[in-house]
Amino acid sequence: MLDVRRMQVLRAVVSTGSITAAATNLGYTPSAISQQVAGLEKQAGMPLLERVGRGIRPTAAGRLLTEHAGRLAEQLAEAESALTALRNGCAGTLRVRYFATAGAALVPPAVAAFRAERSGVELDLKLTEPTDPFVELAAGRADVAITVLEPDAPAPEGMVARHLLADPLYAVLPRGHVLARKRVLDLGELADEPWIDADCGATGLCANLVRNACAGAGFSPKVVVESDDYATAQGFVAAGLGVTIIPRLGLGYAHPGVVVRKVRNPEPVRHIHVVYREDAARNPAVLTLAEALEKAARAS
Repeated sequence: MLDVRRMQVLRAVVSTGSITAAATNLGYTPSAISQQVAGLEKQAGMPLLERVGRGIRPTAAGRLLTEHAGRLAEQLAEAESALTALRNGCAGTLRVRYFATAGAALVPPAVAAFRAERSGVELDLKLTEPTDPFVELAAGRADVAITVLEPDAPAPEGMVARHLLADPLYAVLPRGHVLARKRVLDLGELADEPWIDADCGATGLCANLVRNACAGAGFSPKVVVESDDYATAQGFVAAGLGVTIIPRLGLGYAHPGVVVRKVRNPEPVRHIHVVYREDAARNPAVLTLAEALEKAARAS
C-alpha cells in the first residue's frame, strides 16, 4: 500500500525540482527526503525520479503519483475544513424528535431562530410520542428530543435535561354546562361527569397525568369516548358527550362549542424538557437549538 505521507514528500520534490529545496521547505534533511522517496519507489515497484544533468525530474510513475498526491492534499484540506465546521456547529445534520403539541407551539419558532444563526446545519425533524425519544437518543439515532419529565426527577443516565416550561391542563366543558359559570374548577367537581379521553394514544407520564390527578381528587374518570387528538376530543365535548382536560399548549385551537376553565386541587401540570446526550453537551449546534427552544417556551 502506498504511503500518503511519502507521496506528499515526492510532490514537494517534484514541485521544487530539488531534493535539497524540498528538504528545506519540509524541515527535513536531504538524506531523510531521499529515504522517503526510496521507500515510496519500493512500494510502487517503479522508479519515480530520474536525473537530468544536475537536476531531477519525475518519471511517468512519479508524475502520476504527484498528481494523486495533489488531489489527496486538496481532499484532506476539505475534510479538515468540514470537520472544523462540524465541530463549531456550522455543518452536519441535527436529528430532532418532538411530540405533537410541542411541535406546534415550540419547534417552529425555535427552528426559525436556529436557522437564522446556523444555516449550514440541516435539521431532521420527526414527530414521536413524548417518552419514545429516549430510545432514539440512547441508540444514537437522535440528537435532541423534546419530552415530558417529572419536575424533580433526574435526567436518564447519560442525558442532560433542560426544563422548558410547565404546561398546565385545563378543563374543557360544553358551552352551557352548569360548571361553565365558574372561572376555576376543583378537579373533584368533574368526578360524576362522563369523560372524553383526549390522550388515549399517549404513553408514560402524559398518559398517567390525568389519571393521577383524578386519583388525587378522589375519583377515577368514567371514560365514554377515547380520542388521541385534542381537536377531535373538543368536538365530542362540544356535542355534549362529556368533559375533558387538555394541556394549555394543546388549546391553540378552541372549538366554538366549548369553554375552557382552570383546574385546581390538584392542578395537573406536565413539565416539558429538551433532552440530549451528555456527549452532545459540547456541540454548539445542540446548545443553540436548546437555547432557541427555551426562548420559544418563554414566549409561549
